[in-house]
Amino acid sequence: MEPERCCESGCIPCERDRDGAAPLDLSNYIGGAFVGHSGDAANEHDWLNVVEPATGYRFARAPLSGAGDVDAAVAAARAAQPAWGALSFGQRADWLDKIADALEAKYDEIAVLESRDTGKPISLARAVDAHRSVANFRFFAGQIRETHGGANERFEMDDATNIVVAKPVGVAALITPWNLPLYLLSWKVAPAIGMGNTVVCKPSELTPMTANLLMETIHEVGLPAGVVNLVHGDGAGAGGPLTAHPDVDLVSFTGGTATGAKVAASAAPQFKKLSLELGGKNASIIFDDCDLDATVAGVTRAAFLNQGQVCLCGSRILVQSSIHDEFLAKFVDTVEAMKIGNPSDESTQLGALISPQHLDKVSGYVALAKEEGGEVLTGGYPCLPKEFEHGNWLAPTVIAGLPHDSRCSTEEIFGPVVTVHKFETEDEAVAIANGTRYGLAGSVWVGDLDAGRRVAEKIETGMVWVNTWLHRDLRVPFGGVKDSGVGREGGRWSLGFFSEPMNICLKHD
Repeated sequence: MEPERCCESGCIPCERDRDGAAPLDLSNYIGGAFVGHSGDAANEHDWLNVVEPATGYRFARAPLSGAGDVDAAVAAARAAQPAWGALSFGQRADWLDKIADALEAKYDEIAVLESRDTGKPISLARAVDAHRSVANFRFFAGQIRETHGGANERFEMDDATNIVVAKPVGVAALITPWNLPLYLLSWKVAPAIGMGNTVVCKPSELTPMTANLLMETIHEVGLPAGVVNLVHGDGAGAGGPLTAHPDVDLVSFTGGTATGAKVAASAAPQFKKLSLELGGKNASIIFDDCDLDATVAGVTRAAFLNQGQVCLCGSRILVQSSIHDEFLAKFVDTVEAMKIGNPSDESTQLGALISPQHLDKVSGYVALAKEEGGEVLTGGYPCLPKEFEHGNWLAPTVIAGLPHDSRCSTEEIFGPVVTVHKFETEDEAVAIANGTRYGLAGSVWVGDLDAGRRVAEKIETGMVWVNTWLHRDLRVPFGGVKDSGVGREGGRWSLGFFSEPMNICLKHD
């Protein structure tokens, strides 16, 4: 029997907590201290329940913070910024390395927390989330030393010298999603503070646990108070007041396109610097001269990594007609062989979706696909042990026969659901790939690399992989076009976004 739900967020009553244990109550981190929020600590309605996606059990509560908490965090960041910004680039890079070292000592803890909080397989949390969270701090420490460790950029004129100085912007609002919680938070925190800014973080209310772990780590290494602050809460109570706050100078947001539009509307009137990494409806384009077995493996990974809950996932699979049937048979066999189940099992390849509401959304698209004329080749609800009966489960789902301009083929689903489409020519493949309002990423699978590059350059998107997927060099720009976002982060693009270039012209005698 389905447990009685106690609120719209899909949490379960206290008597359904695992083993009868009381939930762990998280705190905000403001001005170098863990502090209670402005709500009533005794009132359940002033807390957000943190629920295991795999089981439906509550295991923690996060503060439902409000504008007063945001004001306190921004004030702490503002007070700390002058002294922090006055440090040398090398000194700030050293702090990033200290944080990386301390995080690395918690490698297994990060993986376990992330798996429990998001429902993803522990092997994925270890290889991707824990690894990248440490690597991001180390990478940006190195980038800062390499880019700003020597002399400033200079431009000589006949009678003058121009010197370009990178200055901090001020206070940054960093808002991160639930699918890669610490991975993406560290991706923003490291360059932001490395360039001399102070920050206020607002993690997703669905997955606050590793953000709390990062604050504990920062506290342990003794980072100066106020440099990094964190406010838990939802978008209305904490996110909106943070992005609109007059003392916030720049906003970096990763999340859904609809929410990104609200963030932009809030930040734009105050001319804040803005970076938006939003949704995607990415195409995997498969040509008939590809290495078919390698392509099937790569496209399967691109489709279903993290249960398809990655903005870069290839959720539209375009296959040249001459190999369509052969590819589809191999692909469906590979998908059906994937192991779905207990996220803590090392052999699990697919875990649970993030929430009941998200499961309903994704399942709704499967139902819509049938209405639009699609055929579900595989998918549905998996058979799992009783302990997972209240979790948010959906088997990887493959849908064929849909028009390439149908809603299911063009709207972001953000789950373990892909659509497969035939094409005849290169131009047709490009037209289908570009036939969506999104433009974040894509992949091309082909034997002729020259053709692969040619096709890649025709796709309206920010990133394209040829014969691979999610093969990341942290030095390259990351971001999208159209409704997939504004701006780029990564490497020198992050350093540029989190700083202001100032030109000083020295006239010669």
